[in-house]
Amino acid sequence: MKQNETLLNTLPNTKMDWIDDLGDNHALTSYETPLRDDAFAMSEAEKMDKIEYHFREIMEAIGLDLTDDSLKGTPRRVAKMYIQEIFSGLDPANKPKGTLFENKYNYNQMLVEKDITFYSHCEHHFVPIHGRAHVAYIASGKVIGLSKLNRIVQYFSRRPQVQERLTVQIAKELMQVLQTEDVAVVMDARHLCVSSRGVEDVTSSTVTAYYGGKFEQDATKQEFLKYLQLKAD
Repeated sequence: MKQNETLLNTLPNTKMDWIDDLGDNHALTSYETPLRDDAFAMSEAEKMDKIEYHFREIMEAIGLDLTDDSLKGTPRRVAKMYIQEIFSGLDPANKPKGTLFENKYNYNQMLVEKDITFYSHCEHHFVPIHGRAHVAYIASGKVIGLSKLNRIVQYFSRRPQVQERLTVQIAKELMQVLQTEDVAVVMDARHLCVSSRGVEDVTSSTVTAYYGGKFEQDATKQEFLKYLQLKAD
């Protein structure tokens, strides 16, 4: 381990700058969440024990006194929060079941679920991303319960993310569940890695979009964006 650390420290500054820039430039390497093959080899309890131990080490490294009543329970609280709450979307067992229903009303127009609040975390700095998602689809003969749209957004949000990947993952899941390519997703979010560090811009937001099937047609896209009161380029 020490040899690896020594080697890393001897890398040219350009290499270290590239590693930093990868995060600051909000880059992603894949539309799939990067997971190891043994990502689920440990139980939830084992994962929480390990996180608790290492987070305690982090707190001690920055000089905090863990004998203080306010701090001594923090490592365990963080461990539970990571596994059971904010990163619970990493576990496929938590994936919402998208039950479809027959479209008995023969509704064949656009359905839009807008202003879905979501919280995620930037995978480059592990600080929050928060915003609103807007999803739409045109039924292929079956429909899905509205709450399932929210749950799909929340499931993929609850993992370390970049917004571009999150947008695509939600869209691809909707296409699979709804059995149609006629799906659109727009996400508008604020990133604390931008507002609370680095450039410290507290006013900007990031908008990403995915348009599939009929939503690639300008008229359908414009209709969708009209519901959202957003303008297409």
